[in-house]
Amino acid sequence: MTDTPDQPKFSISTRCVHAGEERKKAYHSLIDPIVPTSTYMFEDYDDIMRFTSDKNQGNPTARLDYGRYGNPTTRAVERRLAALEGGQDALLFSSGMAAVTTTLLSFLKAGDHFVYTDDIYRKTREFSRDFLSRYGVESSVVPVGDATAMKDAIRANTRLIVSEIPTNPYLRVPDLDELVAVARRHKLLTLVDSTFATPVNLRPLEHGVDLVVHSGTKYIGGHHDLLSGVVIGGKALVDPIREHANLMGPVADPFNAYLLLRGLKTLALRVRHQNDAALKMAQYLSRQPLVEEVYYPGLESHPDHKAAARQMSGFGGVVSFTLRADLRGTAQFLDRLKIPFITPSLGGAESLVNQPALLSYYSISAEDRAALGIKDNLVRYALGFEDAGDLIADLQTAFDWLEKQG
Repeated sequence: MTDTPDQPKFSISTRCVHAGEERKKAYHSLIDPIVPTSTYMFEDYDDIMRFTSDKNQGNPTARLDYGRYGNPTTRAVERRLAALEGGQDALLFSSGMAAVTTTLLSFLKAGDHFVYTDDIYRKTREFSRDFLSRYGVESSVVPVGDATAMKDAIRANTRLIVSEIPTNPYLRVPDLDELVAVARRHKLLTLVDSTFATPVNLRPLEHGVDLVVHSGTKYIGGHHDLLSGVVIGGKALVDPIREHANLMGPVADPFNAYLLLRGLKTLALRVRHQNDAALKMAQYLSRQPLVEEVYYPGLESHPDHKAAARQMSGFGGVVSFTLRADLRGTAQFLDRLKIPFITPSLGGAESLVNQPALLSYYSISAEDRAALGIKDNLVRYALGFEDAGDLIADLQTAFDWLEKQG
């Protein structure tokens, strides 16, 4: 099967299984083999000359010589993810943050400025604000969905706009067409973290976004058993990132790449189940008197519901909500849940629940958390593969306990 970005004639389920693959594999294997090698050998002088000639001509099919520069198993994942997102090329990393940081370092230098939206992943914000500033790169943060604020933040030295879709933890959904229009007007690159959406629910490149990143640790891997990241886009943009990655070494492991290929085959099935279960949970939570507010783009009450409905084929597997309880009461509510595990992360078979004030933001003061919009009573629930009815019944038991507390 040949499935290229300009010929997406197969459904997303079929592409998750076959997109970008080489039909003929080593040893007539049905599955792409794991190639656990750190280096590659040459047969003779002529083989070396062919290799160096291909490299000098920029031949993307040139054979490999060293593990830091690529691996057949990771290349198989890159081809599939590029095809799923509709990109020309993809680059696999050892983690989602490695994908984000290497991409930013590839396009920003001392004296440059970039803009990012609030409610973004905490570590991306910290890298942007605290690390890059040490090397003369400035940044500005603007509210999600505020096109006027974004325009006002752009300077003569602005190079890049960074956002997430949906955002973490309030699941805001920026209007990508509007974001891209602003960027193009000012000749800026756009980088969107689409981890929460996955290629099943949204493909930002189809809206004109330049580069998409994913934490493959989450839905793409899908089983809480690996770390990885990927950046996807046009070859002219991915190539310089690859050069930086070759230099800095955030190398993807071939065994993790194999697990990613395995996970990708069920991505559409998993995400659709999580979409359906999360919507049912959000609707249930919206009727609970002990819930202050539910944050889920599939609900009409969500501020970005119209944008989400226009851009996304599903609303994702994460639901955030606030309880009518304080910090301790919220923690005790989570203690009553029997199915989800209390831990950060998302996207795998097991449902995970997280009180951001105590886990993701434990190292900062209550005042600083409040300034970032992280409420003490905020809960982020990442649904796994369990039955929605079971998860809701489990929540109801915890609500019954909370109601008794008065």
